[in-house]
Amino acid sequence: MISPQAIIEPGAKLGQNVQVYPFAYIQADVEIGDNTIVYPQASILNGSRIGANNRIFQNAVIGSMPQSFHFKEGTPVHVTIGDNNIIRENCVIAGGYESPEGTVIGNDNCLMDRAHLCHDVRIKNRCVVGINTILSSRVEIDSNTILSNSVVCGVGVRIGRYTLVQSGCRMQKDVPPYIILGDNPARYRGVNTTVLTQTGTDERTLRHIGNAYRLVYMGNFSLEDAILQIKDQIPPGEQIDYITSFIENSPGGIVRTMKDEG
Repeated sequence: MISPQAIIEPGAKLGQNVQVYPFAYIQADVEIGDNTIVYPQASILNGSRIGANNRIFQNAVIGSMPQSFHFKEGTPVHVTIGDNNIIRENCVIAGGYESPEGTVIGNDNCLMDRAHLCHDVRIKNRCVVGINTILSSRVEIDSNTILSNSVVCGVGVRIGRYTLVQSGCRMQKDVPPYIILGDNPARYRGVNTTVLTQTGTDERTLRHIGNAYRLVYMGNFSLEDAILQIKDQIPPGEQIDYITSFIENSPGGIVRTMKDEG
């Protein structure tokens, strides 16, 4: 169903069974995949490429002009969105201009009410971005990550997979994988054991992850020495290798504060 009250500019490409409700606005240089639903008053702007089976709710804006003083008006912007995503009311997804794909959202993600993604953000798959959460430009979020409500990520922050960031956290440094981050200022609050167990991680691997982060957060080592200790003391494996690689490739460092023991 495409409402006659929707505004769809000539040239827009809509797949099969796309539903567009009244007062939605779709510009000409837009592609929308099969079975996607665009609810009333959503706006999808030039440079947006959206896959199949997405739901875009009221007042969401996709492909907006970046809110950056470095952006030159008239520069083409792009948003690339995969399949099976939920984009709730009042979300803003700014177009990216630093790569051909621009701002990228993978598959099976949920962006909740008033989430704001600045230009050139990259989100992989099966992530949740909570209510009123702000992702500054060039933030990168790996798969299976949950950002709770009112989280603020600074420019270029990277967040590893299977991480839970609790409500109200603000961070300017990278957040390593498999952990829980809480409080403001943001602090390490332990390994994300519940989610890892639910997704099939065995007890041996959980112990190795926990031991790795004890060296990082409680070992009284520099970060470089902590990585050396992990490689020396903990058997290698997919998760341990990802932890060490993630930390080694964090140019600005990671959130290193630990929760108060009291």
